Amino acid sequence: MTLDGAGEFGLLAELERRGLAHDIEHDAAQIEGLVVTQDALVEDVHFRFDLLSWRDLGFRAAAVNISDLAACGADPIALIVTLGLPGESHVADVVELYEGLNEPGVPVRGGDTTRAQSVLLSVTALGRAERVPGRAGARPGDLLVVTGPLGGAGAAFRAGRLIRPPIRLEEGRRLARVAAAMLDISDGLAADASRIAARSGCRLAIELERVPLVEGALLEDVSFGEDYELLAATPDSLGFTVIGRCEEGSGVVVRLHGEPVELAGWQHFT
Repeated sequence: MTLDGAGEFGLLAELERRGLAHDIEHDAAQIEGLVVTQDALVEDVHFRFDLLSWRDLGFRAAAVNISDLAACGADPIALIVTLGLPGESHVADVVELYEGLNEPGVPVRGGDTTRAQSVLLSVTALGRAERVPGRAGARPGDLLVVTGPLGGAGAAFRAGRLIRPPIRLEEGRRLARVAAAMLDISDGLAADASRIAARSGCRLAIELERVPLVEGALLEDVSFGEDYELLAATPDSLGFTVIGRCEEGSGVVVRLHGEPVELAGWQHFT
């Protein structure tokens, strides 16, 4: 089987089945009191410099990792940065990138640099949390809520640009006190909802007409991903927008005014 056939999550499932990776179902790992997450951005896969600046790249790399901490209800402590660059890169551009990395206010505490054929930026974020909901606790009857409007990233990409991800740390801390399961929406609403459904052993039913949209976004833009709002299954909405609920069954069902709708999502390798 090739990676094109297995896909990112098929690969992870195989590693987990063989005992070569452990407890990888959550947005971050919990290790001796720390919450740890890591994400990489690769030029021409996750970004292009005709769509964003070096500073925006730095902010994006920090934000997508801090978003995983937010999904765990964690307070960020530090970022560890690995940067691969062509030798002809300008020092001023790298300085600008690190200015973006520091913008969210979480200090860079270390990392590594290396020569590479294109830009690769890998960030590890460290945090602490009193309670991490994870993805496996959703139960029938729980409400599905989102922390903000979706579709902005997809709408922006259609217009030829990338936008900065939101950082929902306060919202994550509030939800983590009561949520049964939670993650951030990085691969598309239905795709990410399926992670909770699979780990929790229940069906997530989404009412698409209730999903809040960024101004100018289309319903299909919620499939694009990279919105980085939080999706939570919770017995108490805490005032966040309810877009559906958990039911008996499996998988994800998306309906628009009662009619089933197919929503795609992003997956590496496929």
